[in-house]
Amino acid sequence: MATRALANKYGVPVFDHFSEMLNHCDAVVFAVPPAVQEDVAAVAARRGKAVLLERPIASDLAGAEDLAVAAERSVSQVALTWRYASAVRDFLTTEVPRTSPKGGSGRVVTPAPVGASPWVRELSVLRNLGSDLVDLLDAALGRVVGVRAHGDPDGWFGLMLEHRIGRHSEASMYVSPEGGARRAEVEVFGPGGSAAIDCVAAVGLDAINKMYREFVAAVQEDTSHELDVRHGLRLQQVIEAAETDLVVGES
Repeated sequence: MATRALANKYGVPVFDHFSEMLNHCDAVVFAVPPAVQEDVAAVAARRGKAVLLERPIASDLAGAEDLAVAAERSVSQVALTWRYASAVRDFLTTEVPRTSPKGGSGRVVTPAPVGASPWVRELSVLRNLGSDLVDLLDAALGRVVGVRAHGDPDGWFGLMLEHRIGRHSEASMYVSPEGGARRAEVEVFGPGGSAAIDCVAAVGLDAINKMYREFVAAVQEDTSHELDVRHGLRLQQVIEAAETDLVVGES
């Protein structure tokens, strides 16, 4: 069995059942399809295990709501990798306040995934990188309280986001042909000027390592991260509202 061979290589135990594994750990990191995560992560959370979740946290809003309830008393964190990059954090804490932001924009252009697992290929850019883009605009301009979407869900489409305290932003997304351009950027504007961040350049292995370190610290301190399951639920609400607009716009 490939799993057993890999485990033997690194000297770690193998379990035949997920429930058995939960008897021997304090935390679980998930890298599974959303429809699987919403079920197994809920099981782990109800057993009192800390959970590090992929985004989106579930296959649909109902699943996300159920998972948020299950993990209410457990430590949780969502793998929104952009937010763990040092350059992104400097952008949010230093550059954005300097502008006294009134609004902003963001865009994701990503090539169709090659060699990815089937469930990754099936995730739309809106559910996948769109979660990161909406999250970063949310962090820069305030909590998103409304969304309107337009365009072609299989081509170029955009979101108009309304933020708390009267700010607004626009987010555009597009899946380019295989081998095409890859861009991910956010810019904010205000009386103090503008500030921009290139997320492709900013996010690397250091961000991933920091995410894991912060998850370990959260587990040790028994305190959920600010990017917890409730935040993941909020993002799922925005994403699904946008999907509804795009589907209605096609009909």
